[in-house]
Amino acid sequence: MKENEALTVGERIKKLREKKGVTLQELAEKTGYTSALINQIENHLLSPPLGALGKIATALEVSIGELWGDHGSASYALVRKDESRPVSRFASKEGVSYGYSYESLGQGMKDRHMESYLVTLEAPTVKSGKLSSHEGEEFIYVLSGQVEVALGANQDLLNPGDSIQYSSSIPHRVSSRDGEKAQILAVIWSPPVK
Repeated sequence: MKENEALTVGERIKKLREKKGVTLQELAEKTGYTSALINQIENHLLSPPLGALGKIATALEVSIGELWGDHGSASYALVRKDESRPVSRFASKEGVSYGYSYESLGQGMKDRHMESYLVTLEAPTVKSGKLSSHEGEEFIYVLSGQVEVALGANQDLLNPGDSIQYSSSIPHRVSSRDGEKAQILAVIWSPPVK
């Protein structure tokens, strides 16, 4: 394992922020989050949802994949069933989670604008009624379980085989119904890094 692979997402965010000469307060202003929240993420006290990581990546002018430590060098990504790369979302120091765990399905491809994940939704340790918004688009296909999707004032229940695509700028939240385990395929498109 390379040294960078052992870093948590929070540690990578902090290293990228410092490398770019961005202060904690500047990153907070660019994302709309508080500096205290960014500090908790960087210090591995809070494991945030994907939307928050998307906002942080945009503010740092990197791809979401770079926050996982995936810099990609190939012109395509082929991930075999036994080669998917788990991205831990439950292992914050305080055990604080929003109920998501991810497996990256686009790992290794350079200059990608879409991020694809196999996402497992479970009961969160942190219940947040707050909706997330960020640049881009999202596509979700339910593989198993039931998934609640809040888009602004609209709320829908998705079952296996159902899908939804939406602009990520619409305030949204994706969660499993009643904390029961569910699995989705999620594809997130982000604008090109400047």
